[in-house]
Amino acid sequence: MNDSSLKLLWTPSAERISKTRMHDYMQWLQKDKGLQFSDYNSLWQWSVEHLEEFWETVWQYFDIHSTQPYTRILDTHKMPGARWFEGAQLNLTEQLFRFHRDDAEEQRPAIIFQSEPDIAEGKTHSISWKEMRRQIASVAHALRQMGVQRGDRVAAYLPNIPETVIAFYACASIGAIWSSCSPDMGSPSVLDRFAQINPKVLIAVDGYRYGGKNFDRLSVVETLQQSLPSVEHTILLPVLHTALPAGNFASWDSLLQHEVPIQFEPLPFDHPLWIVYSSGTTGMPKPIVHSQGGTLLEALKGHGLQMDLGEQDRFHWFSTTGWIMWNSQVTGLLLGATICLFDGNPGYPDMGTLWKFAAQTQATFFGAGAAYFANCVKAGIEPRKLANLDRIRSVGSTGSPLSEEGFEWIYQQVGSDIMLASISGGTDIAASFVGSCPIMPLYSGEIQSRSLGIAVYAMDEQGKPLHDEVGELVVTKPMPSMPLFFWNDAGNRRYLDSYFDVYPGWWRHGDWIRITPRGGAVIYGRSDTTINRHGIRMGTSEIYRAVESLPEVLDSLVVDLEYLGRESYMPLFVVLRAGLQLNEELVTAIKTTIRTALSSRHVPNEIFAVTEIPRTLSGKKMELPVKKLLMGTPIDKIANRDAMANPGSLGYFEKFAAARS
Repeated sequence: MNDSSLKLLWTPSAERISKTRMHDYMQWLQKDKGLQFSDYNSLWQWSVEHLEEFWETVWQYFDIHSTQPYTRILDTHKMPGARWFEGAQLNLTEQLFRFHRDDAEEQRPAIIFQSEPDIAEGKTHSISWKEMRRQIASVAHALRQMGVQRGDRVAAYLPNIPETVIAFYACASIGAIWSSCSPDMGSPSVLDRFAQINPKVLIAVDGYRYGGKNFDRLSVVETLQQSLPSVEHTILLPVLHTALPAGNFASWDSLLQHEVPIQFEPLPFDHPLWIVYSSGTTGMPKPIVHSQGGTLLEALKGHGLQMDLGEQDRFHWFSTTGWIMWNSQVTGLLLGATICLFDGNPGYPDMGTLWKFAAQTQATFFGAGAAYFANCVKAGIEPRKLANLDRIRSVGSTGSPLSEEGFEWIYQQVGSDIMLASISGGTDIAASFVGSCPIMPLYSGEIQSRSLGIAVYAMDEQGKPLHDEVGELVVTKPMPSMPLFFWNDAGNRRYLDSYFDVYPGWWRHGDWIRITPRGGAVIYGRSDTTINRHGIRMGTSEIYRAVESLPEVLDSLVVDLEYLGRESYMPLFVVLRAGLQLNEELVTAIKTTIRTALSSRHVPNEIFAVTEIPRTLSGKKMELPVKKLLMGTPIDKIANRDAMANPGSLGYFEKFAAARS
C-alpha cells in the first residue's frame, strides 16, 4: 500500500496539544532531565534505546508511591526473565487513592453504571470515590476474615458491574491474585480456566440479563463449587433472585457491612496481580500472570500519556469481564478518571444503545471492539442524530483491525475533532504495542504510533527489520508488563513456545504489521492465518476490508487451504444482509472488488453464503480453527465451543469439511 494514499483525518490543534499529558511529560523531561525532543518519534526512539532511563521517568513523573525504594530498574534485557524495579514495595490499590480527598469534592463519581433494565427509564447509577474506598476496605476486610492472604487466588464469575471492580481492587489491596470469567461462559469453559489456578474464594452472580432475556447461572455456580475443591468460600451476588438459595453461600451484601480503615499490603513490584487467559478456542487456555508493578506502570503510561486520560475524563470501553479490555477499563481509575460501565447487549434494543449511554454519562472517551463499529456502519447508525456526543474527545477501537471505512465513519458520524485511539496489543501483555498519540496527526487505516518504551518492529523471517513492508510483529527488548509466567507451567515451556520459538530471545506476537514512514503502524491480521497466494503474502484483514466495503456483505471469513500434494484452495465465506442471496451478479461484484483493491491472485476460488462467522467470546474471527477443520482436523480438536460467542456457527463448516474430504 502506498503510504501517501492514506487520507488525513485529524490534526490536533496547538491548543489541544498544549493541554495533553504527553506534552506536559515532554516539557517535564526538558525541565527536570535536560532532555529535549523535536517530535514524538524521536521521543519513542529514545525510550527504547534508553529503556531503564525511560521507565524511571515514568515512575517519577507519575509519582508512584513505594514504601521501600527500588535498588535497580532492570537486571537484564533477556526475555523472558527480566526483573524490574527490584526492592520496591508498592500496592496497586494504594495508587488508586492518590486522587481521593475525603471532602465534599469526593462526591464526584468514580464509577457510573447502567444495565439493560435501566435503559427504558434512561437511568444510570454512580458510586463516589469516597464510597468506592469504603466498599473496597470493607470487602478486603471480609476476605481477610475468610483467610484470604497474599498469593491466594480469588475467582470471579461476574459481569461488567461495579461490584466486580470493588472486588478486584479489594483483592489487589491484600495481594490476592484476581481472575475473572464472564457469566456468559458455560461451566466447561470456566472450569478449563479456574481449575488450573486453584482459587480459595469464588465470587459469582446467580444470573445475568442480555438482549432482554434472563439467563439463570445458579446451576453453573453450583457446578463450579462442586468441581473446584480448593474453593473454601462462595460469595453470591443476586441479580435474578432476591434471596440466597440453599447451600454454602455468603451474600455479597454481608461483605459491605464493615466500617474499617483501608489497608494496603506492601508488595514487590513483580507480585502477581491477576491471571488472564488466552482465548482457549484451540486448546487449554493459557493462564497468563501479570504483575502489580508492570500493570501499574503500563496503565499510567498507556492511559495517561498515549490515551491522554486524566481526572477530568469519563472513560467507557464496552467489554465483558472475560476480555482484557475490562482490565484496561478498570485501570483507568489509576489516572483519576471516572469509568462508565455498561452491562448488556450493545445492540439491545437497537444499535444506538451505547451511544445514548455515552451521552447520559457524558463520556469523554468511548471505546469498543472494531466489530462493533463495523456493525454500526452496516446498520446505518448516525450516532450524533441519536444523542449529544459533544463531550467525546477520543474514540477507542481494538480487537481486530479497523477498516479505513470504519476510521472515516467515526470522523463523519461521531466528531471531526476527536482522537481515534486505534490500538493493538493483547491479553498477553495487558498493554498496547502500537496505539494512539494525542500530539500526532491521524490517517485513515493507520494506528498513530508505536507505544513508548516498547521496541516493536516488523521483521522478516531472518530477523531483519523491515521499513514500510509487512512483517512479523516482534519486540526486541523487555516490557514491564510482560507475563511473569504462565500458572503451573513447568520450566516455562508453554510460555517459551508461545512467544519465543521463532525468534529466540525476542517476543513474536503472531501478527502481521507494517511500520509506516510516519512512524505509525498498520496491522494486517494474524500471521498464522496468512494468505500466501502464488508467492505473495497478505494478511486476511486486507481481504476483509475489501469484501466488507460492499453494502451487501455484513461479515466474512477467508482461509487459504494448502493441501499436501494438491493445489492451494481458498474459499471465502460471506454473511449477507437479510433478504439477499448470493447470486452470480454479487459473486462477480465481490471478486471484482478484491481484484481491484488487492490483486487477481487474491480472488477466492469459490464464495459461499453462511448465516454467521465463528467468533471467540472477545469477537475475533476464528480463522485458524476453521482452517484446521477444513484441512481435516476433527472438530473437537479445533475449538472449545464454550469459548465461542456463537458455537452453532461451526455446524456449517463441519458439513462443508465432510463434503470435501
